[in-house]
Amino acid sequence: MPVFELVIVVVSLACGGILKGATGAGAPLLAVPALVAFHDVRFAIVIMTVPNLITNAMQMWQNRQHHLRANFLVPFLLSAAIGVTLGTWALVGLDSRTLSLVVALAVVLYLVLRLTKSNWRLSAPLALRLAAVFGFISGVVQGSAGISAPVSLSFLNAMGLDRQSFMNTTSMLFVTFASVQLPALAFTGVLTPLGFLLSCVALLPMLMGMSFGTFIARKISREVFDRLVMLLLAGLAAKMLWEALIPAG
Repeated sequence: MPVFELVIVVVSLACGGILKGATGAGAPLLAVPALVAFHDVRFAIVIMTVPNLITNAMQMWQNRQHHLRANFLVPFLLSAAIGVTLGTWALVGLDSRTLSLVVALAVVLYLVLRLTKSNWRLSAPLALRLAAVFGFISGVVQGSAGISAPVSLSFLNAMGLDRQSFMNTTSMLFVTFASVQLPALAFTGVLTPLGFLLSCVALLPMLMGMSFGTFIARKISREVFDRLVMLLLAGLAAKMLWEALIPAG
């Protein structure tokens, strides 16, 4: 890998870690589009698998006393596991341009939801009935594009969870994703021994970014940080859309 591309990978992972350290969630939201913009979706998903598993397992343990009730978590996580399995099959079958377009559209959807400042709220009974639906859709998007935030984070935000419960639930969701997708990627041949090694190495810049993100959260207002993140995402989405829709040459 050329030095420039290696630097891009490290910076992308660190940025994802900064977002997770500052907000408690969303590392793939920054890291995956940045990796896709300079490589491809399959590479991005492989690289993020181990960091997603380890960092979310750590966060889940730190907030273990704030888990939601089993009647919500079981259908939510089980349907997410099924969805991410199907999404991984799509990852294998679709061409790179289509996958990049899916990632770009997922980022655009997230930005639209944030910019419209949608404050819709779900009652507990309705959230319980929708748990399996949103878990499944989140899994499909995560498996095929590596970004489930427009679906999963929007759904959990709409439930009005407190910070600890939100962090615990998102962590459990992403641990489920990674635990299922690791063997699925290996079975389909997308995850090679070298890819797994690179994913393990990728954990280091992610953890460093998380530490810096925690520091930033104490120094910069949440509004300013959000604007910077959205500006970066808009640029990445524009680059991916251009490359996916405009033929090279």
